[in-house]
Amino acid sequence: MSENVKKKKTTSGDSGRAKKQVGKNERLEDALLKVALGYQVAEVTEEFAEVDGQLKLTKRKKTKKDVPPDLKAVQLLLATKGVGEMSAWTDEELEAERQRLLKEMEGAGTK
Repeated sequence: MSENVKKKKTTSGDSGRAKKQVGKNERLEDALLKVALGYQVAEVTEEFAEVDGQLKLTKRKKTKKDVPPDLKAVQLLLATKGVGEMSAWTDEELEAERQRLLKEMEGAGTK
């Protein structure tokens, strides 16, 4: 009698990055920025079957999934950075902020 067992393991795409000691607020801000910009997750699915009374690995599937940016995280990040009320900004200030965010997104996409 053959019985299949599936197991999933998910890891973050930047797991190879060196761990450094940062304060709790900085770690939270980094996590919020990651969600605001979007990220990639590596997922491994392993399927086991019972052979001769022991579980043997029959299939291993590796996939990468893209998690899109979250607008609520962007709003929260902008609010915590002291951006304030954007409706009072001039066109030049809005364009400067747009360019800054585009550069930040390009930099995060290459990591």
